[in-house]
Amino acid sequence: MALGGMFRNAAAIYLHLVGPFRGKKSGASLARCLHQTLVMTKQLQARRLDGIDHNPWVEFVKLASEADVVNLGQGFPDFPPPDFAVEAFQHAVSGDFMLNQYTKAFGYPPLTKILASFFGKLLGQDIDPLKNVLVTVGAYGALFTAFQALVDEGDEVIIIEPFFDCYEPMTLMAGGRPVFVSLKPSPNQDGELDSSSSWQLDPTELASKFTSRTKALILNTPNNPLGKVFSRAELELVASLCQQHDVVCITDEVYQWLVYDGCQHVSIATLPGMWERTLTIGSAGKTFSATGWKVGWVLGPDSLLKHLRTMHQNSIFHCPTQAQAAVAQSFEREQLHFGQPSSYFVQLPQAIQRCRDHMIQSLKSVGLRPVIPQGSYFLITDISEFKSKMPNLPGAADEPYDRRFVKWMIKNKGLMAIPVSIFCSVPHQKLFDHYIRFCFMKVKDRPGGGKTSSSLPMPPAGVGRGVGPICVGAG
Repeated sequence: MALGGMFRNAAAIYLHLVGPFRGKKSGASLARCLHQTLVMTKQLQARRLDGIDHNPWVEFVKLASEADVVNLGQGFPDFPPPDFAVEAFQHAVSGDFMLNQYTKAFGYPPLTKILASFFGKLLGQDIDPLKNVLVTVGAYGALFTAFQALVDEGDEVIIIEPFFDCYEPMTLMAGGRPVFVSLKPSPNQDGELDSSSSWQLDPTELASKFTSRTKALILNTPNNPLGKVFSRAELELVASLCQQHDVVCITDEVYQWLVYDGCQHVSIATLPGMWERTLTIGSAGKTFSATGWKVGWVLGPDSLLKHLRTMHQNSIFHCPTQAQAAVAQSFEREQLHFGQPSSYFVQLPQAIQRCRDHMIQSLKSVGLRPVIPQGSYFLITDISEFKSKMPNLPGAADEPYDRRFVKWMIKNKGLMAIPVSIFCSVPHQKLFDHYIRFCFMKVKDRPGGGKTSSSLPMPPAGVGRGVGPICVGAG
């Protein structure tokens, strides 16, 4: 009886839905009726997502995937992590079976301990692994946690442009208001290439951006996409304004080991009075050339980190244990070799500087004017000459020129870069639309045969097993 009743109920529901359409050519109408019955009518999108749904990365990566191109746009190494890091990961996977289980929510204890020891010496602080370190899902996760934990509705966040593109949407999602201040190039002598060091903040303009509503300033050194390494004097200016206006500094230092030409990376947290108001963010992906591991961290005073822990425990809660174990072991190795020729942090920038220099020469040979980066994976290059010769490339009338140029280059030259205007606020995009960004962290002899046009000497032992970084010329 129960089964028969169930079928009778199902039949009644069917007749109720289909009855109005019986005897008619009603297939499409029935489908529309059922669709209208099932689709929710409430607005589903949260207001915090308004205006941030379009991501230019998705568009350009899709374009590149549809053609056989040399991808010098995305910022990841195309060579293996160092042998010791790979072996550490293999050991984490195949060794202690308990590494398959949860670890401490705020970080695998051996990792928080070595991060505290390693960076405590660099930052001149007695870092408590339980109070001053938080392990996150990559530096991206660290940034998101910081914005969500500290930025409130109506708070202002100062962003130095060009900026890593997630800073603006993360500010908006937290209810904050981005306030932009631009780095501007200083004039150079005719015939000389620009350096990222010549891109400067105007001290008066920067000071004018601080108000009573300013909650935080986001600093990125070495900078992506420009490759600028902020000098001590520049950091002292930022530090002075942050202290004067009682502002938190969120400093993204994921490329701190990739600095060139003898340039020195300075952490703003080491300046007097700044540890107490600074969150220093790092990335194992950039540190050990393993971006897919997605292990990051935040260092800072407990007065700030306790709020990030609250956010972390109510969102991510926990990061993958095995990757944390591999990163811990890798840092333990580096601490033993730190400052010596055998250190990966010494070897890697030496190898990548050769890549950078080769790409600079390649770009110059085809009429481009690269800006020589002091650090990071990237350089930007001036395409003004192409803009004057080919001003009417296909694209929407209001589309910045650099985006149209990159699309043209993907289609006609088989080469992908990233337009610099995507790293800028909308009002300032036209100021930067004659630059494109290239990544020089790529390899030769990739299995499967990646496109390459020229190679550099093999990097030192340990940078990769049988594979070396390479720059691909623009010709």
